[in-house]
Order: sequence, then structure tokens, then C-alpha cells
Amino acid sequence: MDSEKPIFGTIGGNFIRPSWAVMLLFLTLMAVLSIQFTPKAVIPRWVVSGWRPPPHPGGSETGSEDPRSCSGFFSDGPGQKRRVVMSITDFGGVGDGKTSNTETFRKAIRYMQRFGELGGSQLNVPRGRWLTGSFNLTSNFTLYLEHGAVILGSQDPKEWPIIEPLPSYGRGRERLGGRHISLIHGDGLVNVVITGKNGTVDGQGKMWWELWWNRTLEYTRGHLLEIMNSKNILISNLTFLNSPFWTIHPVYSSNVVIKDMTILAPLKAPNTDGIDPDSSINVCIEDCYIESGDDLVAVKSGWDQYGISMARPSSNIIVRKVSGTTPTCSGVGIGSEMSGGISNITIEDMHVWDSAAGIRIKSDKGRGGYIANISISNIKMERVKIPIKFSRGSNDHPDEGWDAKAVPRVKGIFISNVLSLNSTKAPVLQGIEGASFEEICFKNVTVLGLAPSTAWHCEFVSGFTSEVFPAPCPQLQNDDFLSRCS
Repeated sequence: MDSEKPIFGTIGGNFIRPSWAVMLLFLTLMAVLSIQFTPKAVIPRWVVSGWRPPPHPGGSETGSEDPRSCSGFFSDGPGQKRRVVMSITDFGGVGDGKTSNTETFRKAIRYMQRFGELGGSQLNVPRGRWLTGSFNLTSNFTLYLEHGAVILGSQDPKEWPIIEPLPSYGRGRERLGGRHISLIHGDGLVNVVITGKNGTVDGQGKMWWELWWNRTLEYTRGHLLEIMNSKNILISNLTFLNSPFWTIHPVYSSNVVIKDMTILAPLKAPNTDGIDPDSSINVCIEDCYIESGDDLVAVKSGWDQYGISMARPSSNIIVRKVSGTTPTCSGVGIGSEMSGGISNITIEDMHVWDSAAGIRIKSDKGRGGYIANISISNIKMERVKIPIKFSRGSNDHPDEGWDAKAVPRVKGIFISNVLSLNSTKAPVLQGIEGASFEEICFKNVTVLGLAPSTAWHCEFVSGFTSEVFPAPCPQLQNDDFLSRCS
């Protein structure tokens, strides 16, 4: 499947550069057709003149390597070249799509664990269809899926055992009590690589979605891959399909790189988020294509009083060159579980289409925590209903212990160089009464295709805008924030 490419910012050698003459003609025509005749509605010069944002420092228009890559968060040290390399067939694995390999995977990794301090190990999965329940990884280890290899998630819920809930959530996200473990799981690991020659992990999630739809789900569904309390993790060059729940979930972890991944789920599959970094630091997500029934990427940090108490923030996270579609949710979401705090997030060079929202910041009373220093730039959207949305009021809490007085603090949201074509609504920014939503900054943001009467909707927010079309709400024309938004 061809991944769409962003058209803004510095463009590396792997990008296809559009004809700006054609783009200029098209955008000018669209702007004229959709202009809203309000006194302050000004079409930014970057739309009508073909002006492009200046190159990113260190950027390059040519060459095969992108100098802005964040993949350096993973340390490619001597531990990645493993001393012991074996195949799942060495342990009796059968890749016929019918024989259970659950105990085979578990036995293989238990055996390879002994080499963790002796040069590490690598388990190869060759071409075939390898049916398995959940298994745990080990440190200084590589799981390598060869071309044509498919790991299939077991259809027996007992092969996805129940584990304790995350302490920052206090219970399973969907049901009280514990939760099903992920298909591929790791806890307390260092130096782990999950990669291959575009092999596939298929969670076969339909069984789990039906339990959700039928309201017969007893415990929270498992992820396809969850890495907990771990450091120096690389996940790359694979296809993940049909996760029961959130697809990739790094939590309480650091130095995690998720790169060159294809993540697919039916567009109506419930809560099949693509990648959800959660209470983690130094996370790089880049060059990924995602289709899902929920957010393509969602940054989280715990749920209400449990997240507040644990106070494990998500910070220093870069999301770049991600493209995809989700008809029910957003391209990138911040929250709504953000009670441990979220800061220093960079989102750039994204392309989102046929989606409910492009960029969404979600919070509510009871969440507490903070969202600060979020930079979002060079975003292209097509047929996205609401391109930019701040939302509240989900009334979604873990139990009766949540505190209605715990409101979030939101400060320093910088959104620039955004083009949304064929949207149905202008941005919707709903803050929370009694909470602080300030320094909300927009520059070079254009939403085309709206009816002439369509206007921004803003409540309990303040900030400043420059070169924004259609005209922003009065709350975002506060000169007090001019210097901080420049």
C-alpha cells in the first residue's frame, strides 16, 4: 500500500515533491471558492504565493538519509549483533497456521534468556503461519520475522493470561480488575529489537471485538505488543494487523524507536489505536503508515487519581512522517489519559485523510496533570471533519475516587503550517471551566472547503494567531501572547 507523503517542510530524498505550479493553481482556486467574507479573514501568503516554511536546521533536500530522524533514541550498540542465532523450528515450531506454538515460543525464549549477558540472542521466525498465544521477551534479544513469516494470535482467550492492571490506571482500561496480557510482551527489559523483512504479526482480533460489541467482555482486551519498564527498544520494518486493543503500547519505558511500521485494522474495529506511548520518555515514532478504528497515535500518561498519584509523565516524544486514516478518531491525540503529565512533544510532517479529526487534545475534569510545550507543524489533511479539536466532557473515570477539582493545566501549544482540504467544520477548542488553557498559538493554518458561515468555536482558551484562515475566534487574538507565540 502506497504511503502518502507530506508536502511541507524540508523534504528528504525519499519524498516525492509535487509541482508547486499545479499546487498553487489548485490552492488558489480552492481559496477563492471557499473564502469567508469576514473583516479579519485573510488567506495566508503561503497558500496564495506558494511560499514554503524555511528548512529545518540541518535539513537537506537531497540524499537518502533524513538528518532529522529521531531514530538515534535507540542505541545501536554491540548488543544488537547477537552471539546466538536460532530458529523457532529448532525448538519444534510448526508453521502450518493450525498447530499451537505457544509453548514452543515460551520454551525458545526461556532458553535464549541464558545468553543475555553473553552476547545476546536472536530468534528467527521463517516463512509460515505460526499460531501462538502470549509470550514474553527477554533482554539483549532480537525477534526477527523473515519475509513471509506470520505470527497469528491464538483464538483461545486462556492463551492471553490475566495480569495486574497498570498502577497508573488502577484497573483495566475497559473492565474492573486485571487485563489480558499482550500477544508479544516484555517487562523490565533492555536492548530489545523486534524487526524483520516485513514479516507480519496478526492478532486476529475479530473475536475480541465481538466480545466488546456483544458486551460479554470480562477483562480488558490485550495489546498486540506491550513493552513495560524497559529501555532501548527498537520496533521496525514489520506489519501489525488486527490488534484486539491498542496495537503498540510502550509504557513506563524510555529510548523507544518505532520506525517503518505498517499498522492495519478494520476502520470500525473498536479501540484499535496504532501506537500509544504512555508514561514514557525519549520515544521516536517515524515513517509509519496506520489505518485503524481509533487514534493513529495517542500520547498518554495515566488515568485520573491513579495517574496523578504515580506521576509518571510522557516527555520528549517525536512523531514524524506518519500517514493514515481513522474515520472515528484523530491522526494524533494527546490524552485523554494524561494525568501524569505530557510535555515536550513534537509532531511533524503528517498526512491524514478521511478522518474524524486531525489533531486532538483530550482532557476532562478529574484528570489533573498538565499538557505543555507541544509543537505541531507541517500537517496536511484531506476530508477531515474537524481538523483541530480540543475536547472535554467524556465523563470517563476509573471509579468513584476521582476528584472533580483536579483539572488539567494546558500551556504552550504551538500549531503551524497546517493545510486542511474539504473539511466540514472549523477548529473546535473546548477548554475546561476553571482550568488554564493558555499560550495556544497558531501560525499559517488554513482550512478550506467550509461554508461561508462556518466559524471557529472556542471556550475557556486564550492565545494568539497569525496568518490563519478562516478568521479565528476572539479568544485567540490576545496580544498578551504575541511575543510568546512568535
